[in-house]
Parts: sequence; structure tokens; C-alpha cells
Amino acid sequence: MRVLVAGATGFIGRPLCRALTAAGHRVIVVSREPGRALPGAVGWEQLAGAVGASDALVNLAGDPIAAGRWTAARKARIRDSRVGTTGRLVEAASGAARRPTVLVNASAVGYYGPHGDEALDETAPPGADFLARVCEAWEREALRAEALGIRVVRLRLGVVLAPDGGALGRMLPPFRAFVGGPLGSGRQWMSWIQRDDVIGLVLAVLEDERYRGPLNATAPRPVENRAFARALGSALGRPAWLAVPAPVLRLVLGELADMLLTGQRVMPRAAERLGYRWRHPDLPGALAASLGRPTASAPV
Repeated sequence: MRVLVAGATGFIGRPLCRALTAAGHRVIVVSREPGRALPGAVGWEQLAGAVGASDALVNLAGDPIAAGRWTAARKARIRDSRVGTTGRLVEAASGAARRPTVLVNASAVGYYGPHGDEALDETAPPGADFLARVCEAWEREALRAEALGIRVVRLRLGVVLAPDGGALGRMLPPFRAFVGGPLGSGRQWMSWIQRDDVIGLVLAVLEDERYRGPLNATAPRPVENRAFARALGSALGRPAWLAVPAPVLRLVLGELADMLLTGQRVMPRAAERLGYRWRHPDLPGALAASLGRPTASAPV
């Protein structure tokens, strides 16, 4: 299968491209800076030809959400880098003489907005905060491909665990310096997933036509933030005692702090129903794998 990947230089995209190649697929990378991306990458000005030569599209493109305070300009970049990029892919597919058969489009569990202890599956409605509105618009743009006869899967990503980026990459320095701990009350839910399982789900979607519609890309056992902090501290041999007060987070990060102080208890019902087997279903095993340590986690 010829798979076009947008967002291939990110901390999910790079290992995904390696996994696709190892699985026998031919990877076509589209990048804003093809000369600095993976070998053989093409620029966005070549998108129409690249889409027409592809059997599948995987769209992971989007500016980092937690890279700084959410100014008006930054919020516009967060939205446009997701919704606009998805729109360009769908438009290219619309004009292609030969269309891809499937679009795997990233989204996020932020689609559901802040929630308490309620377990949320793929049927839950969208929230109303900034991230929920971005995710809803992002998914709506991807869904336009269905009118072209393309199978669309909206991959609602949880907190992706890997040591070289994302949330865990930012948590490691304070924990290693003995100043890690929960955020705010620590009672907000964290719906996490180890990066290997993100890649595993993408491969499953590409190979199994039963996958379609929204797909919660989370592990089956979410935890509260305080439990996550304890587990990370244990994995590193460090305490997890220094909670960061909510007012301090809001002072430093502004509106972005609300994303860290609230959460969702998201359950991957669609993946469970279709028989996906998680490589890292439990948090201790997922952290061990992320930190490069032996793990006894077995697929479930």
C-alpha cells in the first residue's frame, strides 16, 4: 500500500513511517520543508500528485498545543494548522483521478471537552471549550472525504507517552530533579496511550476496513493525574509530592492551564469491539516501555 503521511516529522510521525516501511508499505511524506524531512519527501505544492499516487492518507499535521500561552495568534495557528491542512488533503483527493481509499485523520480526546468521572466512548457529544471546537471543526473537515467514497477514521488521541516529546517529555525533567507531582488537585482524568499503540492502531485501521468513524486512541485504563504522577515517580525512583497549585499554573500559562487542570475519562470502545490488542494496556508497563526499561505488559 502507498501511504501518504502528513506530519511525518513529529514524534508520532517519524516512528510511524518506520513502522509502515517495516510492514511493507511505501511511504510518501509531504512536508513544508521536504529538504529537512525524511528522504523522498515532497512539498505541499506537489500535494495533488502525491495524493493521486496514494492508496491511503494519514494526517497527523498540527502545531503543538502546549508550546506556550494561548495568545490569539497562537490559537489561530493551532486551529489553522489542523483544519486547514485537512482541508487541503480533502481538496487534493477531490481533484485526483485516482482517489485514496482511506483517510486516517488525527483528532484528540479534547473533542469531548472537560468532564468529571463519567466514562466517555465515541458516541459522547463534543464539548464547548476552545480545544473541543478545534477538534470538532477538524473532524468535520475530514468527514468531507466521505462524500468522495473515502473511508474516514477520526483518531481521537489521548496523552501520547514517549520520552522524546509530548507530555511525558515535558514531565521528565522536573521529576528527575525531585520536584515532580500532580497538577492542581490531581483528580482530573488522564486518558493516555503509549506511542507503540498509536502506531498499532494506525496500522490496524489501514489494514482492516471495519474501522471507520471516530476512534478513541487511548489505553483501556485511564487514571487520575495524581495516580499518573505517582506511577511516573515510581518508574523513575523519585517522589511525586510537589503538587503545582492551580493558580500558579493559570498565572504562568493562562488559558492553556485549563487543559492541564481538567480532563476526560475516555474509553476506547470502538477499538475494543474490533478486537485491537494493546501492547501496553497498563500505565506501569507503558511508562517502562517509554523509558526504555523491560516490561511485563502483555497485549489485551
